[in-house]
Amino acid sequence: MSEPASVFTAVRKAINDSVPVSMVTVVKGDGAGNKLAVMADGTVGSLGSAALDAFAIPEAVRLLDDERSLTQSFATDAGDFELFFESFPSPPTLLIFGAVHVAQAVATFGKQLGFRVIVTDARAKLLTEDRFPMADELIQGWPEDAIEQVTIDRNTYVVILTHDPKFDEPALLGTLGSDARYIGAVGSRKTSADRRVRLTEAGATDEQMARIHGPIGLNLGASTPEEMAISILAEIIAVRHGRDAQPLTTATGNIRARV
Repeated sequence: MSEPASVFTAVRKAINDSVPVSMVTVVKGDGAGNKLAVMADGTVGSLGSAALDAFAIPEAVRLLDDERSLTQSFATDAGDFELFFESFPSPPTLLIFGAVHVAQAVATFGKQLGFRVIVTDARAKLLTEDRFPMADELIQGWPEDAIEQVTIDRNTYVVILTHDPKFDEPALLGTLGSDARYIGAVGSRKTSADRRVRLTEAGATDEQMARIHGPIGLNLGASTPEEMAISILAEIIAVRHGRDAQPLTTATGNIRARV
């Protein structure tokens, strides 16, 4: 029998610390009410048996990664169960490299979309509270310094806007090996192609290179900073929800559900 109080305490602490956590509850079957908290560094509580926990943990991890909560049925040798998976992902973080005009629009719209916004740049004249009043955090420094100060997990979306190899490429090399769900970098097709050559020479693998969204954003014909921000954030939303960003007129199935 699990101890709900200890599970609730663990879940509450994880949420307060912005640590992704899933709480699984037996809603039907033997041991109804038993709870299990699942985090990256371990679990608290139990659903009543090691076998049921073993069924539930991978599913809890998968649903937490997808930011979904739902009830699922499980058939085991010990009987049939219904488990409720409640996911508490870490707040989505928008990590922006380059305090340029487009970054101001990306930060503004990103904040309105519910992202925790972090902007970083080595140039103090650009990285000011007057220019980025909507940002949750401003980090002045080179990309390597900023990356050391930020936790980059599966709910982090990296936007690189400096358009300068001495900024862009360290930012890419520093984040390609991370768990970030999205990594995009501004630049034309030629700029992106040339950058890929240099990144490969610097040691980036083919698998890492395939993660880069560059040129960044969707093909909306964007030209103003605000339009470019919408293009970038639209691509991020599509990646976050596992969509292909095609017109809804061509879509099949539920247009609101995650893929």
